[in-house]
Amino acid sequence: MPASLFEWVGRASAFAARALPAALGALARPREWLKPLYNVVIGGLPLAVVTGLALGVVIWLHTRDVLARTGTGAVEYLPTFLAAAVLLELAPVGAGLIVAARTGASLGAELAAMRVSEQIDALELLGVSPVRKLVGPRVLACVLAVPILHVLIAATALGSGFVAESATGATTFLKYDTAALRELVLQDVIPAALKTLAFGFVVGAVGCYIGMNPRDGAEGVGRAATDSVVACSLLVLVADVLLVLVIKAMQALF
Repeated sequence: MPASLFEWVGRASAFAARALPAALGALARPREWLKPLYNVVIGGLPLAVVTGLALGVVIWLHTRDVLARTGTGAVEYLPTFLAAAVLLELAPVGAGLIVAARTGASLGAELAAMRVSEQIDALELLGVSPVRKLVGPRVLACVLAVPILHVLIAATALGSGFVAESATGATTFLKYDTAALRELVLQDVIPAALKTLAFGFVVGAVGCYIGMNPRDGAEGVGRAATDSVVACSLLVLVADVLLVLVIKAMQALF
Protein backbone atom coordinates (compact mmCIF):
# COMPACT_ATOMS: atom_id res chain seq x y z
CA MET A 1 0.00 0.00 0.00
CA PRO A 2 1.64 3.28 -1.08
CA ALA A 3 2.58 5.87 1.51
CA SER A 4 0.51 8.47 -0.35
CA LEU A 5 -2.63 6.51 0.44
CA PHE A 6 -1.86 6.61 4.16
CA GLU A 7 -1.28 10.34 3.86
CA TRP A 8 -4.57 10.82 2.04
CA VAL A 9 -6.47 8.82 4.66
CA GLY A 10 -4.86 10.81 7.45
CA ARG A 11 -5.62 14.17 5.89
CA ALA A 12 -9.19 13.15 5.04
CA SER A 13 -9.75 11.88 8.59
CA ALA A 14 -8.46 15.15 10.04
CA PHE A 15 -10.76 17.07 7.69
CA ALA A 16 -13.72 14.88 8.70
CA ALA A 17 -12.96 15.61 12.37
CA ARG A 18 -13.32 19.32 11.59
CA ALA A 19 -16.39 18.80 9.42
CA LEU A 20 -18.37 17.01 12.15
CA PRO A 21 -18.67 19.95 14.59
CA ALA A 22 -19.21 22.27 11.60
CA ALA A 23 -22.17 20.12 10.50
CA LEU A 24 -23.62 20.05 14.00
CA GLY A 25 -23.23 23.81 14.27
CA ALA A 26 -25.01 24.27 10.95
CA LEU A 27 -28.19 22.85 12.51
CA ALA A 28 -28.80 26.29 14.02
CA ARG A 29 -28.58 27.89 10.56
CA PRO A 30 -31.31 26.18 8.49
CA ARG A 31 -31.08 28.73 5.69
CA GLU A 32 -27.63 27.39 4.85
CA TRP A 33 -28.50 23.68 4.63
CA LEU A 34 -32.13 23.56 3.52
CA LYS A 35 -31.27 24.33 -0.12
CA PRO A 36 -28.47 21.70 -0.29
CA LEU A 37 -30.79 19.20 1.39
CA TYR A 38 -33.51 19.96 -1.16
CA ASN A 39 -31.05 19.53 -4.02
CA VAL A 40 -29.75 16.21 -2.71
CA VAL A 41 -33.19 14.73 -2.01
CA ILE A 42 -34.90 15.97 -5.17
CA GLY A 43 -31.90 15.03 -7.29
CA GLY A 44 -31.81 11.52 -5.85
CA LEU A 45 -35.59 11.03 -5.89
CA PRO A 46 -35.91 9.48 -9.38
CA LEU A 47 -32.98 7.15 -8.77
CA ALA A 48 -34.40 6.11 -5.39
CA VAL A 49 -37.81 5.30 -6.89
CA VAL A 50 -36.33 3.31 -9.77
CA THR A 51 -33.98 1.50 -7.39
CA GLY A 52 -36.83 0.58 -5.06
CA LEU A 53 -39.03 -0.67 -7.88
CA ALA A 54 -36.21 -2.73 -9.36
CA LEU A 55 -35.20 -4.24 -6.02
CA GLY A 56 -38.74 -5.30 -5.12
CA VAL A 57 -39.54 -6.90 -8.46
CA VAL A 58 -36.12 -8.51 -9.04
CA ILE A 59 -35.93 -10.04 -5.56
CA TRP A 60 -39.47 -11.35 -6.00
CA LEU A 61 -38.63 -12.86 -9.41
CA HIS A 62 -35.44 -14.50 -8.17
CA THR A 63 -36.67 -15.90 -4.88
CA ARG A 64 -40.24 -16.99 -5.56
CA ASP A 65 -39.30 -19.97 -7.73
CA VAL A 66 -36.48 -20.92 -5.36
CA LEU A 67 -38.81 -20.90 -2.37
CA ALA A 68 -41.45 -22.80 -4.33
CA ARG A 69 -38.92 -25.57 -4.98
CA THR A 70 -37.88 -25.59 -1.32
CA GLY A 71 -41.11 -27.06 -0.07
CA THR A 72 -44.78 -26.56 0.54
CA GLY A 73 -45.53 -23.27 2.25
CA ALA A 74 -42.06 -21.83 1.77
CA VAL A 75 -43.41 -19.14 -0.59
CA GLU A 76 -45.24 -17.64 2.38
CA TYR A 77 -41.86 -16.49 3.67
CA LEU A 78 -41.14 -14.45 0.53
CA PRO A 79 -42.35 -11.16 2.09
CA THR A 80 -40.20 -11.86 5.15
CA PHE A 81 -37.12 -12.45 3.02
CA LEU A 82 -37.82 -9.37 0.90
CA ALA A 83 -38.33 -7.13 3.92
CA ALA A 84 -35.18 -8.38 5.64
CA ALA A 85 -33.00 -7.97 2.54
CA VAL A 86 -34.33 -4.50 1.75
CA LEU A 87 -34.55 -2.99 5.24
CA LEU A 88 -31.33 -4.42 6.65
CA GLU A 89 -28.97 -3.98 3.70
CA LEU A 90 -30.14 -3.10 0.20
CA ALA A 91 -32.06 0.11 0.96
CA PRO A 92 -29.41 1.68 3.26
CA VAL A 93 -26.53 0.86 0.91
CA GLY A 94 -28.57 1.83 -2.15
CA ALA A 95 -29.36 5.24 -0.65
CA GLY A 96 -25.72 5.76 0.29
CA LEU A 97 -24.48 4.88 -3.20
CA ILE A 98 -27.06 7.11 -4.87
CA VAL A 99 -25.92 10.10 -2.84
CA ALA A 100 -22.28 9.12 -3.36
CA ALA A 101 -22.68 8.93 -7.13
CA ARG A 102 -24.73 12.05 -7.61
CA THR A 103 -23.91 14.39 -4.76
CA GLY A 104 -20.31 13.25 -4.33
CA ALA A 105 -19.54 14.41 -7.85
CA SER A 106 -21.43 17.65 -7.31
CA LEU A 107 -19.57 18.45 -4.09
CA GLY A 108 -16.20 17.69 -5.61
CA ALA A 109 -16.78 19.77 -8.73
CA GLU A 110 -18.49 22.70 -6.98
CA LEU A 111 -15.90 23.21 -4.26
CA ALA A 112 -13.01 22.54 -6.63
CA ALA A 113 -14.32 25.27 -8.93
CA MET A 114 -14.57 27.63 -5.97
CA ARG A 115 -11.00 26.80 -4.97
CA VAL A 116 -9.65 27.31 -8.49
CA SER A 117 -11.51 30.62 -8.84
CA GLU A 118 -10.05 31.69 -5.47
CA GLN A 119 -13.45 32.17 -3.83
CA ILE A 120 -12.40 29.97 -0.92
CA ASP A 121 -9.15 31.91 -0.59
CA ALA A 122 -11.18 35.12 -0.43
CA LEU A 123 -13.28 33.73 2.42
CA GLU A 124 -10.13 32.86 4.33
CA LEU A 125 -8.74 36.38 3.79
CA LEU A 126 -11.98 37.81 5.20
CA GLY A 127 -11.60 35.64 8.29
CA VAL A 128 -14.53 33.36 7.40
CA SER A 129 -13.96 29.65 7.94
CA PRO A 130 -14.66 27.72 4.70
CA VAL A 131 -15.30 24.58 6.75
CA ARG A 132 -17.99 26.36 8.78
CA LYS A 133 -19.49 28.29 5.85
CA LEU A 134 -19.26 25.80 2.99
CA VAL A 135 -18.54 22.33 4.34
CA GLY A 136 -20.76 22.13 7.43
CA PRO A 137 -24.11 22.80 5.67
CA ARG A 138 -23.28 20.44 2.80
CA VAL A 139 -22.23 17.62 5.10
CA LEU A 140 -25.38 18.09 7.19
CA ALA A 141 -27.52 18.00 4.05
CA CYS A 142 -25.99 14.66 3.07
CA VAL A 143 -26.45 13.26 6.58
CA LEU A 144 -30.16 14.15 6.53
CA ALA A 145 -30.78 13.17 2.90
CA VAL A 146 -29.54 9.57 2.97
CA PRO A 147 -32.09 8.38 5.62
CA ILE A 148 -34.89 10.03 3.62
CA LEU A 149 -33.87 8.21 0.45
CA HIS A 150 -33.45 5.00 2.46
CA VAL A 151 -37.08 5.16 3.61
CA LEU A 152 -38.24 5.90 0.06
CA ILE A 153 -36.28 2.99 -1.43
CA ALA A 154 -37.52 0.58 1.25
CA ALA A 155 -41.17 1.64 0.88
CA THR A 156 -41.01 1.43 -2.91
CA ALA A 157 -39.30 -1.97 -2.87
CA LEU A 158 -41.80 -3.46 -0.43
CA GLY A 159 -44.68 -1.92 -2.38
CA SER A 160 -43.48 -3.25 -5.73
CA GLY A 161 -42.96 -6.67 -4.14
CA PHE A 162 -46.54 -6.64 -2.90
CA VAL A 163 -47.86 -5.64 -6.33
CA ALA A 164 -45.89 -8.44 -7.98
CA GLU A 165 -47.06 -11.01 -5.43
CA SER A 166 -50.69 -9.85 -5.46
CA ALA A 167 -50.73 -10.19 -9.25
CA THR A 168 -50.54 -13.95 -8.71
CA GLY A 169 -53.59 -13.79 -6.47
CA ALA A 170 -51.68 -15.53 -3.69
CA THR A 171 -51.78 -12.78 -1.06
CA THR A 172 -53.64 -9.83 0.41
CA PHE A 173 -52.22 -6.65 1.88
CA LEU A 174 -52.87 -7.78 5.46
CA LYS A 175 -51.29 -11.17 4.84
CA TYR A 176 -48.31 -9.61 3.06
CA ASP A 177 -47.79 -7.02 5.79
CA THR A 178 -47.95 -9.64 8.53
CA ALA A 179 -45.49 -11.93 6.75
CA ALA A 180 -43.08 -9.07 6.00
CA LEU A 181 -42.80 -8.10 9.67
CA ARG A 182 -42.96 -11.64 11.06
CA GLU A 183 -39.28 -12.11 11.87
CA LEU A 184 -38.01 -8.51 11.94
CA VAL A 185 -37.34 -6.83 15.28
CA LEU A 186 -36.45 -3.23 16.11
CA GLN A 187 -32.99 -4.32 17.28
CA ASP A 188 -32.27 -5.24 13.65
CA VAL A 189 -34.12 -2.50 11.77
CA ILE A 190 -33.07 0.56 13.78
CA PRO A 191 -29.27 -0.02 13.63
CA ALA A 192 -29.58 -0.70 9.89
CA ALA A 193 -31.41 2.60 9.45
CA LEU A 194 -28.88 4.49 11.57
CA LYS A 195 -26.12 3.33 9.22
CA THR A 196 -27.46 5.80 6.70
CA LEU A 197 -26.41 8.71 8.93
CA ALA A 198 -22.83 7.46 8.78
CA PHE A 199 -23.07 6.98 5.00
CA GLY A 200 -24.26 10.56 4.60
CA PHE A 201 -21.42 11.89 6.71
CA VAL A 202 -18.85 9.87 4.78
CA VAL A 203 -20.14 11.14 1.43
CA GLY A 204 -20.37 14.75 2.58
CA ALA A 205 -16.99 14.86 4.30
CA VAL A 206 -15.04 13.01 1.60
CA GLY A 207 -16.72 14.86 -1.27
CA CYS A 208 -15.98 18.21 0.37
CA TYR A 209 -12.40 17.22 1.20
CA ILE A 210 -11.63 16.27 -2.40
CA GLY A 211 -13.32 19.42 -3.67
CA MET A 212 -11.38 21.63 -1.27
CA ASN A 213 -8.07 20.13 -2.40
CA PRO A 214 -8.12 19.96 -6.21
CA ARG A 215 -5.02 19.20 -8.27
CA ASP A 216 -3.74 20.64 -11.56
CA GLY A 217 -5.73 23.87 -11.59
CA ALA A 218 -8.81 24.02 -13.82
CA GLU A 219 -8.31 20.46 -15.02
CA GLY A 220 -8.61 19.38 -11.41
CA VAL A 221 -12.30 20.31 -11.31
CA GLY A 222 -13.32 17.40 -13.52
CA ARG A 223 -10.85 15.12 -11.80
CA ALA A 224 -12.26 16.13 -8.41
CA ALA A 225 -15.76 15.12 -9.51
CA THR A 226 -14.54 11.71 -10.69
CA ASP A 227 -12.38 11.13 -7.62
CA SER A 228 -15.28 12.07 -5.35
CA VAL A 229 -17.59 9.49 -6.88
CA VAL A 230 -14.98 6.73 -6.66
CA ALA A 231 -13.86 7.54 -3.12
CA CYS A 232 -17.35 8.12 -1.73
CA SER A 233 -18.76 4.92 -3.25
CA LEU A 234 -15.83 2.84 -2.04
CA LEU A 235 -15.93 4.28 1.47
CA VAL A 236 -19.70 3.77 1.76
CA LEU A 237 -19.16 0.06 1.09
CA VAL A 238 -16.23 -0.11 3.53
CA ALA A 239 -18.24 1.73 6.17
CA ASP A 240 -21.14 -0.67 5.66
CA VAL A 241 -18.95 -3.71 6.35
CA LEU A 242 -17.38 -2.12 9.44
CA LEU A 243 -20.71 -0.92 10.82
CA VAL A 244 -22.33 -4.33 10.37
CA LEU A 245 -19.45 -5.93 12.28
CA VAL A 246 -19.82 -3.34 15.06
CA ILE A 247 -23.60 -3.80 15.21
CA LYS A 248 -23.33 -7.57 15.40
CA ALA A 249 -20.66 -7.33 18.11
CA MET A 250 -22.82 -4.97 20.18
CA GLN A 251 -25.90 -7.16 19.73
CA ALA A 252 -23.89 -10.17 20.91
CA LEU A 253 -22.83 -8.28 24.03
CA PHE A 254 -26.25 -6.97 24.93
